[in-house]
Amino acid sequence: MSAAGDERPSAVALSYPDSKRAPILVAKGYGVVAESIMREARENGLYVHASPDLIRLLMQVDLDQQIPPELYLAVAEVMAWLHGLEKAEEGAAIGNSTNDAS
Repeated sequence: MSAAGDERPSAVALSYPDSKRAPILVAKGYGVVAESIMREARENGLYVHASPDLIRLLMQVDLDQQIPPELYLAVAEVMAWLHGLEKAEEGAAIGNSTNDAS
């Protein structure tokens, strides 16, 4: 998840606690900090999505601030992708529990 032209890994983390407001940038960093963000996400069962161009843009947002309107569509596309993954996992879990009951 490196920004273009920079060999160090980079990462951001968004939180979306209120569906009536834009997501909030809750963590960002390069190098060891980025690796820590990604490791913590994975350890907590969160998906890590690699999108260098989007990360580069989100790195310009201040911490604890909502993402700007210019990034709504790009972030919404990632969130839709995540939602699809979660639904697929739920379906697989239901299918597995149905098979287990047989």
